[in-house]
Amino acid sequence: MSLLVTNIKSLVNARIENKLLRGKELSELPCTENAYLLLKDGKIDSYGPMDELVHATSYYDEVYDAAGQFVLPCWCDSHTHLVFAGSRESEFVDKIKGLSYADIAARGGGILNSAKKLQEMPEEELLELAEKRLNEIIRFGTGAVEIKSGYGLTVEAELKMLRVINELKAISPVPVKATFLGAHAYPSQFKNDHAGYIRMITEEMLPAIAENNLADYIDVFCEEGFFSVDETLAICEAGKKYGLKAKIHANQLNLSGGVQAGIKAKALSVDHLETIDIDAIEQLSSSDTIGTMLPGAAFFLQMQYPPARQMLSAGCALALASDYNPGSCPSGNMNMVLALACIQMKMLPEEAINAATINGAYAMELEKELGSITAGKKANLIITKQIPSLSYLPYSFGNNLIDKVIINGEFI
Repeated sequence: MSLLVTNIKSLVNARIENKLLRGKELSELPCTENAYLLLKDGKIDSYGPMDELVHATSYYDEVYDAAGQFVLPCWCDSHTHLVFAGSRESEFVDKIKGLSYADIAARGGGILNSAKKLQEMPEEELLELAEKRLNEIIRFGTGAVEIKSGYGLTVEAELKMLRVINELKAISPVPVKATFLGAHAYPSQFKNDHAGYIRMITEEMLPAIAENNLADYIDVFCEEGFFSVDETLAICEAGKKYGLKAKIHANQLNLSGGVQAGIKAKALSVDHLETIDIDAIEQLSSSDTIGTMLPGAAFFLQMQYPPARQMLSAGCALALASDYNPGSCPSGNMNMVLALACIQMKMLPEEAINAATINGAYAMELEKELGSITAGKKANLIITKQIPSLSYLPYSFGNNLIDKVIINGEFI
């Protein structure tokens, strides 16, 4: 099966080679103007200027005229919690009334609220809800996604969540990565027995996860009132013994030391970074760890945003992701993430697009499959509506500017 897309106004992020982008490199976004793009058997076959198209259009199984439209690689959303049992709009109202994220968590809300609902929900129903959310974000242009557990907080419920994520892997048209986040919060019965819960993670949860091959990564919420740096490192070390690379929730609410812990644990990424300081930025810039920013959470919680410009100036490798979850970012729309990155974090459109595509792919170890317009990669693509420029995507933030989404070489 072949699909030829012709007369593309601009083919965005067309790259010959893969490279994790750092600092000023994120502002370099290669584009081919007035282009064609040939897809074969679900993959990108070739592309170039229209005047280099060899065969007549009748040579191909299907032809789509993209006059006036941009074509981009799909978003690679490397941080979500989209498997959850119920929404938390009552807490949303509490926040409007002045309660903080920490206040709500302290009285049994937040993560513990989601855990209670998830523990009670049958696995089949949980899967049905998660599949609907997954299909929704695909229509928004997401072509790969990482999904975390962490709303279980018991052996049985964490395994249930991870089974659901792996069932999504089996039925999803886009790549799905599974992350074990048992260290998301301390269950109420372990509030004063942190060592006991960590033993449950390391001695009960991890062996069962490894036996059933349920996770790709391990994550820890390294934060004041949650998991300390030492606890984070211990949990990451335990996960490493089972072949799970680390991904850390770092520096969301406080200067928690999560960035430094993630670098020490050789984490693939450290995520959030709202309260990062100069020391952590310098360490991140000289490491192999990716800094993943989640502006949707800062927007929803009315917090300060990650200092993207400062991190870019230091030469950090940065990605953007949604943090789709019921408590702090109930949206998986990566187009809004792109707009927030530009409007609130002063990223250039080119920087934000690179962070949400090729660097997002690196943050899931999918860079060989996705993240750029490169021959041999999966044909997971966004076709915009007719828009005047690429900058119009984040500029016109309240409008749906996606006309079509292609997954595995086919329109959805």
